[in-house]
Amino acid sequence: PKFAKQAIREEALLTGALEPTNEWYAIAKIAGIKLAEALRRQHSFDAISLMPTNLYGPGDNYHPTSSHVLPALIHRFHEAKQAGTPSVTCWGSGTPLREFLHADDLGEACVFALEHWSALAPDAPKDDHGAPLAFLNVGTGIDLSIRELAEQVAKVVGYCGTIHWDTEKPDGAPKKQLNVDRLRDLGWSARIPLAKGLPLAVQDFEQTLVTGQVRSKNLL
Repeated sequence: PKFAKQAIREEALLTGALEPTNEWYAIAKIAGIKLAEALRRQHSFDAISLMPTNLYGPGDNYHPTSSHVLPALIHRFHEAKQAGTPSVTCWGSGTPLREFLHADDLGEACVFALEHWSALAPDAPKDDHGAPLAFLNVGTGIDLSIRELAEQVAKVVGYCGTIHWDTEKPDGAPKKQLNVDRLRDLGWSARIPLAKGLPLAVQDFEQTLVTGQVRSKNLL
C-alpha cells in the first residue's frame, strides 16, 4: 500500500490500495506470491517467495527516462558531465525516501532462502496470526532521500554542476522501506552498502557504453 506503516512488514501486503503508478507491476508480483501460496496449501509443494526492495547492479536498464531512479540518475549525470551541462533537473522535491539493494545481495538471499527457509517447516517465520508467511522481505533496512541519492550519484560520476528539482512533477509514495527482521532472524543480511555498490553500478554503466549494450526504451 502507498501509505503503509514504515518499515513495511510482510503482513502489510494487500491491506490497502496499491500505489497507482506501480499497480500493474505490483499485481503481477502478487499473483506469483499467491500462486506459490496456493501450491503449498493444496499440494504441499514447498514453494517460497521473496519480496525485494528496489534493485540495482550489473546489467541494469540505464535508459535516462524509462528506467528506475538509480540507473536513470547514473545515465543523466554521466551525460551531463560529458556535455559540460551546468545543471541537471530531477523530478519531484527529492524528499521521498527509498531503499536500494544490490542485485548480488538478492542473488545470495535467494540461495540462502532455498537452503534455510521452508514455509512448511514448524519453525518457519509466522505472521501476526501464527500462520506461516507466504513470502519474506529482502532489503538492507536502510533508506535515503532521492535528493541524497542524486547527490551521491553525481559525486561518484564526477558531475560538479547544480541539481535542480522540478516540484511540479509527482513524488510518488513518501517512504518505502522494508522491514527485514524475518530474514535477518534466519541469519541473512545484505553485504553491499550503497557506498560500495554505487561505484560498481557506475562502472557497469560505463562498461555498457564501451560495449554499446545500453538497453534502449524499445527493448522494455
